[in-house]
Amino acid sequence: MASLGYIGLGVMGGRMADRLLTKGHAVTGYNRTREKAQWLVNRGLTLADSPRAVSAAADVTFVMVANSAALESVANGPDGFIAGLAPGKIVVDMSTVSPALSRAVAAKVREQGARMVDAPVSGSVATLEQGKLAIMVGGDRVTFDKVKPILDDIGPKVTYVGGNGLAVSMKIATNISVAVQILAFAEGVLLAEKSGIARDVAVDVLTHSVVGSPLLQYRGPFVLQMPDEAWFNVNMMQKDVQLALEMGRQLGVPLPTTAATNEWLTAARAMGLAEKDFAAVFQALARVSGVQP
Repeated sequence: MASLGYIGLGVMGGRMADRLLTKGHAVTGYNRTREKAQWLVNRGLTLADSPRAVSAAADVTFVMVANSAALESVANGPDGFIAGLAPGKIVVDMSTVSPALSRAVAAKVREQGARMVDAPVSGSVATLEQGKLAIMVGGDRVTFDKVKPILDDIGPKVTYVGGNGLAVSMKIATNISVAVQILAFAEGVLLAEKSGIARDVAVDVLTHSVVGSPLLQYRGPFVLQMPDEAWFNVNMMQKDVQLALEMGRQLGVPLPTTAATNEWLTAARAMGLAEKDFAAVFQALARVSGVQP
């Protein structure tokens, strides 16, 4: 069994590392805030002092960080994971970043004789904990075949989509629907509520109606009770939406509902909701509608 590394032990990354530990893998990890990884150390993870130390110790290094700047930070420099690579090693980047950056990092990894695939996920904390996470993978097919058995230990649906950067492109295309659905759901709840229907009744009807996608079934109730810890906050969602808008400009694809949703994410940030789960667009819309969030 290959020795594994995991860089970025946040809300999702930490839970994925935990699944790998549960499956019997030896995992060396790194997190910028060491204290947040202590629960994984208690579960058997070995905590390293740098991304380089992780990739030096591991045959396969997973990375899941917040954005493009964070990926560049953990990848480059004397303490970055690229510096710890050697021929034959593999990097699995699960971050959602710009496709161009993903390809650039993959090229630097190849210069070390190693290989990288981008492998972002579709799902949330609930999906992951229920064993229903979907993973899309971009890179060369041989490397995909090598890492797929490990990815199967994280989620049951692992799909090869093509070369480096294409999985990130697919993830961005997926996440615009996530953002737009939540905004449309918020509109529906508020329309029902202002017409005289209790909010909890509206949420129940909508989440069990024809529009009740898996996303709305697990995240729709957040308009009634927000989680103490954001599963995916407003800043993170707006980052993905803006990546989509940039792709749309580059590829000549109009994204009108995505653009409108981006403005409501901006409104949520302006109202001090940036660190809340992105379902907080409901709170922003409620305030404008004269409804107590």
